[in-house]
Amino acid sequence: MPADIATRRSRRIILTLLTLFFGSLAAAFLLFYLGFRPPGSTSHGELIQPVRPLPNQVLLTADDQTLDSEFLRSKWSLAYVGAGTCDARCREALTLTRQVRLALGKDSERVQRVFFVTRDCCDQQYLLAEQPGLITARLDEAADRQLLALFPGTGATTASEAGRIYIIDPLGNLMMSYEPGSAPKGLLEDLKKLLKLSHIG
Repeated sequence: MPADIATRRSRRIILTLLTLFFGSLAAAFLLFYLGFRPPGSTSHGELIQPVRPLPNQVLLTADDQTLDSEFLRSKWSLAYVGAGTCDARCREALTLTRQVRLALGKDSERVQRVFFVTRDCCDQQYLLAEQPGLITARLDEAADRQLLALFPGTGATTASEAGRIYIIDPLGNLMMSYEPGSAPKGLLEDLKKLLKLSHIG
């Protein structure tokens, strides 16, 4: 075989391999940034797409202390939205977040729990006795309602009535939600994956 034919054939093979490699890589990036997820996704919660950045906002706690405007940054947050009287569904959700966080073991320090209180703040006796370490953040003012509006409910149901648990990433992005009565195992598995893949928080 003449040398020039062999050279051209080698170049074609190399170009084909490079095209296959970089073409697949480009397609993967494109699908990722367009938000495509395979139908067999293993997430147990509902992805919020696109993610919703939560504003830096100064809020008050149940005992009138000021929360730093950056309190949703640097850690993963498990959040619940509801009235401060905390009915049975609220207590079930807060207990679930407590159990899931404890089940993370050494990674539990990377996660905080937040109760966004929309009204009737607060059943302090219950919160102090049963929910140690829980951050309560009151949404009292008109500006606070703008933050509340970023939390999705279900259909015509507002977030404060939906009884959902939300995951907020360490950049302050609202990214996942879980229906009332969700199994602790599903939330735990999702959170473990996020913590394993994350280089932040």
